[in-house]
Amino acid sequence: MAQEGAVVVIGGTRGIGLEIARHYAGQGRPVVISGRDPDRAAEVARGIGPTVQGIGLDLTRPEEVPSRLSGIGTVDGLVLAAITRDQNTVREYNIPSARDLVVLKLVGYTAVVHALHSRLTPHGAVVIFGGLAKERPYPGSTTVTTVNAGVSGLVRTLAIELAPVRVNAIHPGIVADSPYWAGNTAMLERVQARTPTGRLVRMADVVHAVAFLLENPAVNGVELYVDGGWVFG
Repeated sequence: MAQEGAVVVIGGTRGIGLEIARHYAGQGRPVVISGRDPDRAAEVARGIGPTVQGIGLDLTRPEEVPSRLSGIGTVDGLVLAAITRDQNTVREYNIPSARDLVVLKLVGYTAVVHALHSRLTPHGAVVIFGGLAKERPYPGSTTVTTVNAGVSGLVRTLAIELAPVRVNAIHPGIVADSPYWAGNTAMLERVQARTPTGRLVRMADVVHAVAFLLENPAVNGVELYVDGGWVFG
């Protein structure tokens, strides 16, 4: 990415999104992060550094997305990393929970791209977060598996619609030091034993992969698995 516009991280107030924001702020880049709570987003932004702005954005209310993003200028990199958790089986189907996740990740992500597409520079790029549940379902992943598979279709169509802006997806495995998984020692040990590299994925690995997808000008329409080969283990 040429250093002209901002790096926008949707879902940048915690976890991997926060680490991506720190990475680019550390390079002196202008960064915009979003979270559902505008006050917390602003507080987190101040904690990262002076080039970072925090805004409130709830992707489960996609009709509000354009107005919430109206103050953002030129964008070189857009990272769609916001997520909500959904443990949902077809036998005990929680419709409100499923609806929130589907709207957030498929409608909400697309609404963000719609709102910002005219501000994406021709050399810019979009990275969309999916997840390995699309390849390795587990009990309770009914909605998670479905929406992460939907990310594959979203990448394909956006890579055509937004050209020459590049669009790629990243599908992390279980990230050992993320806030959601850290401390679940028994489960992490089982995953590590089935991972060909013999090591667990760390947030720094995912940040490095996101930077590659944003910055390599020849990479477009790619779905990158960051799991140490666990999907095949």
